[in-house]
Amino acid sequence: MLRNYSVRTDLALEEKERFESDHVEIPGVILKEEYDEEREMRLTRVEIETENGAKAMGKPTGTYLTLETPDLALPDDETHMEIASELCGLIRELIDKNIREERKGEDDLSVLVVGLGNREVTPDALGPYVADHLAVNRHVVKEYGKYAMGMEHANMISAIVPGVMGQTGMESSEIVRGIVNETHPDIVIAVDALAARSSRRLNRTVQIADTGIHPGSGVGNHRIGMTEESLGVPVIGIGVPTVVDAATIVNDTMENFIQALESSESLKGVGRELRACNAGEKQEFVRELISPHLNGMFMTPKDVDELIHHISHTLSEAINMLFT
Repeated sequence: MLRNYSVRTDLALEEKERFESDHVEIPGVILKEEYDEEREMRLTRVEIETENGAKAMGKPTGTYLTLETPDLALPDDETHMEIASELCGLIRELIDKNIREERKGEDDLSVLVVGLGNREVTPDALGPYVADHLAVNRHVVKEYGKYAMGMEHANMISAIVPGVMGQTGMESSEIVRGIVNETHPDIVIAVDALAARSSRRLNRTVQIADTGIHPGSGVGNHRIGMTEESLGVPVIGIGVPTVVDAATIVNDTMENFIQALESSESLKGVGRELRACNAGEKQEFVRELISPHLNGMFMTPKDVDELIHHISHTLSEAINMLFT
């Protein structure tokens, strides 16, 4: 029953919430939540510790950190730096957890940042835009040494925007694997746009995971994943949901409709009957109603170009802050 409907989401947090709505506990999956009321930041940690938990969640074992804040795309320098600093700490946490012991501390790292997505499609252009704003320095360090950077320790940062298969005829992971084999980075950071199940999380949520990333999975366009197994080095995946399934919009409207029914004296019984359906049954009902014309359609806010611009600066600043 839990798997008889499809939920288009890349967020581990939303997968966990789906089971909670059906009052099902998943052995081997731990969720911890912290909320900073003053800064309106909610941090959720999802730890998938066992293979059974991974199978139930449909995601690899590992750590998924999700930061939610309504100010993520706010064009305010102070807020931008505050969020970037928080993200910087979360990325550092996963790197310290996954990089070999001898590479921790003051040792310099070689980092390859991969900007996944299609620059020509605005909701999918987050990765390329982040790569545009990075302070890449590998060429300088390789040519002149780390002292050319004016510091004793200098991490080497390189970046690549591999495009999408329709532009290159190659899997992004194939391109990145070739670069990794040639340049030998210590870690890969892959940045991509994601799909969410909840419209309230659009452009206000960042997921950071140490399990790598699977381009296109949220919109049903499954491509070969970028993981430690496929690339040979640890991969940190950073993503922001920029689209939701059309069924999600209809489902959100249905929730508001049920609330309206429950507040009506004459129709509250109908509202209670609809409320008794679990999230999966409602999602499947909505999907049947909108098919075939709206099935497979994904939605994004009308000001997505401005939102992507601000969010890409915040993510790139977090990475620059950590490594430069």
